[in-house]
Amino acid sequence: MRIGINWIFAGLLLAAAIAPGAARAEVSEVRISKGYGILYLPLIVMEDRKLLEKKAAEAGLGDVKVTWYLFDGGNVINDAMLAGTLDIAGTGAPGFLTLWSKAKGNARAEVIGVSGMSTTALVLNTTNPEVKSLKDFSPKDRIAMPGIKTSLAAVVLQMAAAKEFGPENYAKLDPLTVGIPHPEAYAALTSGKTEIDAHFASPPYANLELQNARVHTVVNSVQLFGNITLDVVFAPKRFADANPKTIAAFLAAFDEACAFIANDRKGAAEIFVRSLKTKMSVDEALPMVQDRDTQFSSTPNGVTTFANFLASIGAMKQKPAAWTDLFVPQLHGRNGS
Repeated sequence: MRIGINWIFAGLLLAAAIAPGAARAEVSEVRISKGYGILYLPLIVMEDRKLLEKKAAEAGLGDVKVTWYLFDGGNVINDAMLAGTLDIAGTGAPGFLTLWSKAKGNARAEVIGVSGMSTTALVLNTTNPEVKSLKDFSPKDRIAMPGIKTSLAAVVLQMAAAKEFGPENYAKLDPLTVGIPHPEAYAALTSGKTEIDAHFASPPYANLELQNARVHTVVNSVQLFGNITLDVVFAPKRFADANPKTIAAFLAAFDEACAFIANDRKGAAEIFVRSLKTKMSVDEALPMVQDRDTQFSSTPNGVTTFANFLASIGAMKQKPAAWTDLFVPQLHGRNGS
């Protein structure tokens, strides 16, 4: 009998030792940033339908508060994460990869991918009638994009330049780029009242620009590189490690958002229109949601294409051995790349 009591007592001591870590509550608030355009539609749907709140409650995490921000440009997002004011963010795959490599091994700054997000036709539009290809741009032209050198549009432009002018000339057009958020770039290009005569844009801004008779497309990312994941979701690694149930709830909510978009295109278009600062009707937005080149998935596809390019130009000092090195364990069983 005494032996049995001793074993029970030992078990209680072990449980007491483990309990504080095992039972420690995860965060009660999650702060998420999204950006402009159709690429962020899953996050926009998540916010509108309160899907993370729903999945968190289903996972036993209680009443989790979700606060949304609208950030455009990787530097702003990175600064917010380092300051501890942002937990999860959608951003361009190249910006995430550059930060992952730079911060790897630094416990305070290290980041990890939470999910893939989207792909679409990223296009370079211009009002300059003399520009038919990248070779036609001159020092007088100015190409607007959310951020220079490291943003999604900036890296896609570099990859396109490498194809056009040779790998060693990947940065040939960088001096022409100007960092401006998509809405302002759209307004500048279509007004014709500024130095901006080109814009590397995603829907809806690309589509709206092409309604202007003076605008035509020079480069289409899908035609050059295929339907690779352009935008991803990431988080500070310390946040993801400390809150695995929250990350799982986020993924469940994200997957539900993607399923909603696939099954109710009109409903998704309505949500998208409500989120826009630019005036657009549901009828105008619906073709963007239905576009075969516009796809949404938490499973990353072709992210290593960006990694290989960034490593080749020295922008990634640490190259991942596999796509799974970049993302949370909850995704590793999926057919990513």
